[in-house]
Amino acid sequence: MTYLPDLPPETGAEPALSADPPRSGARGPGARIRRATPFVAGVLVTLVVVLAAQVLRPSTPPITRTDVNQAIASAIASQTPGPPTSQLVYDAVRPSIVLIETDATGADGKATAGEGTGVVVNANGEVMTALHVVRDATAIHLTFADGSKSEGSVTGRDDATDVAVVTPATLPAVLVPATLGNPGSMQIGSEAYIVGNPFGLVGSLSSGVVSGLGRSFRDPQTKEVRQGLIQVDAAVNPGNSGGPLVDRAGRVVGIVTALVNPTQQDVFIGIGLAVPIDVAGGAAGMPAY
Repeated sequence: MTYLPDLPPETGAEPALSADPPRSGARGPGARIRRATPFVAGVLVTLVVVLAAQVLRPSTPPITRTDVNQAIASAIASQTPGPPTSQLVYDAVRPSIVLIETDATGADGKATAGEGTGVVVNANGEVMTALHVVRDATAIHLTFADGSKSEGSVTGRDDATDVAVVTPATLPAVLVPATLGNPGSMQIGSEAYIVGNPFGLVGSLSSGVVSGLGRSFRDPQTKEVRQGLIQVDAAVNPGNSGGPLVDRAGRVVGIVTALVNPTQQDVFIGIGLAVPIDVAGGAAGMPAY
């Protein structure tokens, strides 16, 4: 029987490889937790901020009926229109209006009384009016808008234009000269306002429009013909004479001199006449403006 000798192992042979070698890029559970931690922390901070804001912010009270009524009243008030132009005009010129009362002696020798209107035209307190209001007066009594009274005297006059200037003996504590305007700016259709004391009704306002320009008028007493007058349909009655014709900005543009009535009755039927203020001022010896 023949025996074969055992062969020795081959030199340089490589050891057997493991069935599951470790992966070079693998991470464990700890790595994943560390990666998620910043995100979770951010979410928690945001949640805390939101909750804190809800706690610190005051709660809104429920709307009541009073709130609704106040909101409606405020909305209506915001839509309320401003005062009308006539009111603004009156407020502007009223402090300058003067009631003029006169004493005179009639043709029969009996005492008579008259009244009219004037307007303060400068800081000296001079009052412009219609000459026929004070022409035959033996005494002139002035009552200013603040209620103060003074005697007055005629210091300027012009028969051709029926304009006079009365200077008070005593100035009121509050003196408000009127603002004089430009009568040349008045056109037919322009708003026209007259403030005066018709029939003794102190501080009355009438309104209308300029209904004519460059009118002529013959004074039934003096027979003087006046020209270049402004015609208005704002009411003019006894007691308005000498008062201001005012434009829509509250500026004096004329002095009321007459009303036209073909029946010869001294009542208004739709036509009043005024001397332009620039003509009136120049005729009464006042400086140009």
